Amino acid sequence: MADIKLEHVTKRFPDGYEAVRDMNLEIKDGEFMILVGPSGCGKSTALRMIAGLEDITDGELKIGGDVVNQLSPKDRDIAMVFQNYALYPHMTVRDNMGFALRLRGLDKEEINKKVEDAARILDLEPHLDRKPSQLSGGQRQRVAMGRAIVRDPAVFLMDEPLSNLDAKLRVQMRTEVSRIQQRLGTTTIYVTHDQTEALTLGDRVAVMRSGVMQQVGAPMELYNHPVNLFVAGFIGSPAMNFMPASVDGDTVSLPFGDVRLPSELHDRVREAHGRQLIAGIRPEHFEDATLVGDARDKGTTFEAHIEVLESLGSELYAHFTVSSDEMIESQELRELAQDAGGGEIPMEGGEGRIVARLDPASEIRQGGESELWVDATRLQLFDPSDGRNLMVEGDAPAAVGPESGADQDATGDQAPEQEPATTSARDEAS
Repeated sequence: MADIKLEHVTKRFPDGYEAVRDMNLEIKDGEFMILVGPSGCGKSTALRMIAGLEDITDGELKIGGDVVNQLSPKDRDIAMVFQNYALYPHMTVRDNMGFALRLRGLDKEEINKKVEDAARILDLEPHLDRKPSQLSGGQRQRVAMGRAIVRDPAVFLMDEPLSNLDAKLRVQMRTEVSRIQQRLGTTTIYVTHDQTEALTLGDRVAVMRSGVMQQVGAPMELYNHPVNLFVAGFIGSPAMNFMPASVDGDTVSLPFGDVRLPSELHDRVREAHGRQLIAGIRPEHFEDATLVGDARDKGTTFEAHIEVLESLGSELYAHFTVSSDEMIESQELRELAQDAGGGEIPMEGGEGRIVARLDPASEIRQGGESELWVDATRLQLFDPSDGRNLMVEGDAPAAVGPESGADQDATGDQAPEQEPATTSARDEAS
């Protein structure tokens, strides 16, 4: 096992495009680190530089304290699991898992022992003599993981390994990946664009945008204390609601009413008095006012016309519209809308759709007027000019927009398809 340090690492392509810019990240021995961000943010390029599949333009990469910039993939003691399984169709599961060990010249008895040990961890023992075509998608991905595990590497690298699976199987495999990593205790870096995977799997999560690291922290730290608009909007499902806001003393004016800030938050927004800001409220920080009880004094109630009400059994999603004379201008919100499939930019046209996650005991009705409550202690306020969160101590990274030139092709967010019968850098890495 080993720790990993990226010190001012940059990847610049021959045309001058920077896929990763001045990346600094320290991953502890045995830690499960997640790199998350939208397509084209540079997360897979960063992973491939660690693997040795991409050259590092500037900076240093250290594994176990040693600088490895010039080492080939096979000399870095890493094992990589790709999005596509890349299994040899003519080989059994046993032979697929042991292939890298055969290339290294280990004797058959030792190979069998390592393969059977890995198969036991992955629950693949009944399938060792079957071919990949006889396996389900989840079983094939476990075989690909087993091929990495048998090598007993210092570091596991995983590039969106679950993205080819259906939704139900993805949830199941998330649990398996977490269980296996905890059991093995191997330093692991896992790349995904799925923020749900990021929050449920990692010890820490690093959010990237346009080749620049935005925030690194424990999952709940990113969720509760995002340093900027981009992190706030990217982390969480349903996404955070955004709307224009202004501060006057201890009062924040929002499109649906005024919210009084708790005294402990006054100092954090003192510099913003009289300025146009962007407010962020997560759906779960709303509630049916009739169900709030003793917490009522911590927030504000308001009337809302419920346009759509979705019942998921364990919770209700209430959708309503708010309007304002002020409009939001923010590049971060534009990028978030694009990443969501070209959705609407909040309040760009003077109106914004709000989602509230309510207790299923609520008796509000679709099409009716309802009294809702919002928790003032959970309100986030952002500076539109640079996206930083005024409610979080410390400085957020400078805003980075599309002018940085991020695009999916350049960042290599998916390992290129290769015929598994060909020995290549992929075989060296995995």
